[in-house]
Amino acid sequence: MSGPWPLAEGGGDGGVWRQIFNFENYGDLLALVHNSLLAGVLLGLVGGLVGVFVIMRDLPFAVHGISELSFAGASAALLLGVNIVAGSIVGSLLAAAAIGVLGVRARDRNSIIGILMPFGLGLGVLFLSLYKGRTANKFGILTGQIIAVDTPQMAWLLGTSVVVLAALVFLWRPLTFASADPEVAEARGLPIRTLSLAFMLVLGLAVALCVQIVGALLVLALLVTPAAAAARLTASPVLLPVLSVAFALVAMEGGILLALGSTIPISPYVTTISFVIYLACRLASGRRAAQGASARARLDPVGAAGPH
Repeated sequence: MSGPWPLAEGGGDGGVWRQIFNFENYGDLLALVHNSLLAGVLLGLVGGLVGVFVIMRDLPFAVHGISELSFAGASAALLLGVNIVAGSIVGSLLAAAAIGVLGVRARDRNSIIGILMPFGLGLGVLFLSLYKGRTANKFGILTGQIIAVDTPQMAWLLGTSVVVLAALVFLWRPLTFASADPEVAEARGLPIRTLSLAFMLVLGLAVALCVQIVGALLVLALLVTPAAAAARLTASPVLLPVLSVAFALVAMEGGILLALGSTIPISPYVTTISFVIYLACRLASGRRAAQGASARARLDPVGAAGPH
């Protein structure tokens, strides 16, 4: 007789644990996911680099807002029977353009995002409700389906990644300056509004890429968490993007390899690895700050004690 937890049946064989981690026939399965592993590398690279500017420009909320419109675009494409990646990209770019044009100031930007998010989510739910195909297709848009990356989808991912990386190479120096000190950058003649809109469009493409792999609900795990973790360890303009990309790659490739032998979608593995990396970096940063304070106290015991 089945209990309330079907996955726990056969406790002697591992039960729920086997659903999460199962490495039987792992070698045979590994040979089938070369596209997925390559997609993971692309997303780790794109997510890690774009995430640096997401953190510098305080845009995590924008990432979430764009992902909702990307979800709506992908859902519409699924309903219409056209390319889902193309639909996701169109939705992302429309949201990014709206945020970039209407939300120049932070206050306006947050308002626009707050308006777009429920609108995009509502449209996505509507389109998925009208879709009568496989439930797995609906679920994949929300939680990702990297194990099922096929060759045509891989071509879309590769082409879009190349566009994003090329744009970042072109924009990197002026965008870094504008993100670090926008007032001085504007005084030096940099086109702040144009740079902001250009980056929002690049961010839209990056979100569309990540939505296809980790799903609309969990895209922050690639575009925010790795860069936020790296920022806890360094402010170096060289080391920060390197660490961000490294953390994103570990989360993506680790998530793929763990999800391969299970019946669970990839997104919980990616998000958990990203969170563990961030937690470790935060603890390391706190410990380093405490050691620095202790060292200053030893060098200047009077000053460390404060005024009497």
